[in-house]
Amino acid sequence: MDVAQYMRELGQKAKRAAAVLAKTDTQQKNAALDAIAEHMQARRDAIMAANQLDLDAGRDNGLDDAMLDRLALTPARFDGMIEGLLQVASLPDPVGEITDMAYRPSGIQLGKMRVPLGVIGIVYESRPNVTIDAASLCLKSGNATILRGGSESIHSNRAIAEAISAGLAAAGLPSEAVQVVETTDRAAVGELITMNGTVDVVVPRGGKGLIERISKDATVNVIKHLDGICHVYIDATADLAKAHAVAVNAKTHRYGTCNTMETLLVDAPVAEAALPDLVKAYSEHGVELRGCERTRALCDGVLAASEEDWSTEYLAPILSIKVVDGIDNAIDHINHYGSHHTDAIITESVTLARRFLREVDSSSVMVNASTRFADGFEYGLGAEIGISTDKIHVRGPVGLEGLTSQKYVVFGDGHIRQ
Repeated sequence: MDVAQYMRELGQKAKRAAAVLAKTDTQQKNAALDAIAEHMQARRDAIMAANQLDLDAGRDNGLDDAMLDRLALTPARFDGMIEGLLQVASLPDPVGEITDMAYRPSGIQLGKMRVPLGVIGIVYESRPNVTIDAASLCLKSGNATILRGGSESIHSNRAIAEAISAGLAAAGLPSEAVQVVETTDRAAVGELITMNGTVDVVVPRGGKGLIERISKDATVNVIKHLDGICHVYIDATADLAKAHAVAVNAKTHRYGTCNTMETLLVDAPVAEAALPDLVKAYSEHGVELRGCERTRALCDGVLAASEEDWSTEYLAPILSIKVVDGIDNAIDHINHYGSHHTDAIITESVTLARRFLREVDSSSVMVNASTRFADGFEYGLGAEIGISTDKIHVRGPVGLEGLTSQKYVVFGDGHIRQ
């Protein structure tokens, strides 16, 4: 296969499909999403069988547990994909929305209209659910998409792509609106991220190495985040029962996700009361603990944390713990070592909560809630195409609105500039 030629053809087809989607009404887009959900259900056994092929191959190829977990389509995750499709269909369509209308001194009316970005390339690893999440969000927001999943999930992605294609056809939309790259050749990624003129935005979802490479080599716009070094800070005023529940959930709910807590910070006045029970709970979950000297003095079985630990995204049952002296120390630590993804404070002080919300420089900042809520589905976006820790265009979970841009619109009645 001539990969460069193949990718150019995908890009040209996507661009033509994007022109169709840009003028497709909400009813037809929703009909396509409903049809895709129906075809996903009808092909459930085939998709799960394809996923099993990927899991078997992954084990044979030595994929680690975290990667296999991201690759697996459990019955609950399959149901989540269907629910995500239906939720996206139920969401308001941002395309064509006109806001901020106001008269100017000249007499013209000026406002802003939401429009699709065009063609969106998605590069991702492992998770087959990204295929359906990305397809649904791009479709509803009027964008064509080119999906390049990892070689480890090729069978799953192809099976899901068949359901998507069937759903698009049933709704009278071009199958090229969602295209899954058939080749596993890595050269396809290099082509996709440099297809200026056909691809408008690239969204990488995967490990730090993948995202760094795309950020460095891409010549088209990139929506990205590099790490998920998330923190939970237990303040001296915290309700310790709340703190325990949130801190355990934030780490042990799932280990291989970017919104999983990687560092626990505990205010010194409550460290002796809070940490022993937390350490016991983490041990029962099989979590390896690495702590500062003050943590280790309070709790047995905690390894010494290195400087590197504070800036590491483990994506595994490993947690670093640090005792800090107040909110200033906690915020300084988070802003220095964190990745601007998601950070939470457990506190009963409204004043300290507001300070934390204002001063922590992250895309999601939480009060008395688990970092695991930093997710497009949980935020009511239906699904997410990724998390952005950039500060331009979109930040945090990227849903429908994040996949659109705005253009100025002007209404006059024969007005001329004087």
